[in-house]
Amino acid sequence: MIIRKMTDWPAAEWRSPFTEMEKLRRQMEWITSAFLGEREAQPMPSGVFPAVNITEEKDKYYVRAELPGVTPADIDMQVIGKSLTISGERHIPSEGEEVRYHRREREAGKFSRVLTLPNEINADKINAQLINGILTVTIAKAEAIMPKRITVK
Repeated sequence: MIIRKMTDWPAAEWRSPFTEMEKLRRQMEWITSAFLGEREAQPMPSGVFPAVNITEEKDKYYVRAELPGVTPADIDMQVIGKSLTISGERHIPSEGEEVRYHRREREAGKFSRVLTLPNEINADKINAQLINGILTVTIAKAEAIMPKRITVK
């Protein structure tokens, strides 16, 4: 039995007998810290904001970002090389001073996403519009990467 635990027999790999002891030690620390109140409940980690889809056609890229509750005046976009930066701030009105939350998942504050596109883009041909909380950015591909048709004479 001891040989089976130490070597994971019938497999040929050798495992240290201290691996299981270290795993048990970490589990005991986690349990005791929760029991003694040393470890506070971690807040639910927020996802990446805004959620983004990037699609491509023959001559354009489309970037669609979910920005509920954000106005066009609160959005700042910049292009550097192949990178598009979408940043801004989302404001959520205060519920009041005496309000007690039972669940709070909607967050306010500043955000920023840097998106790198697969190829060079034409920074002069970018169009952006915000409709119903969806920011749609249309970006023309650079002329240098567009296929050129060559006629044979």
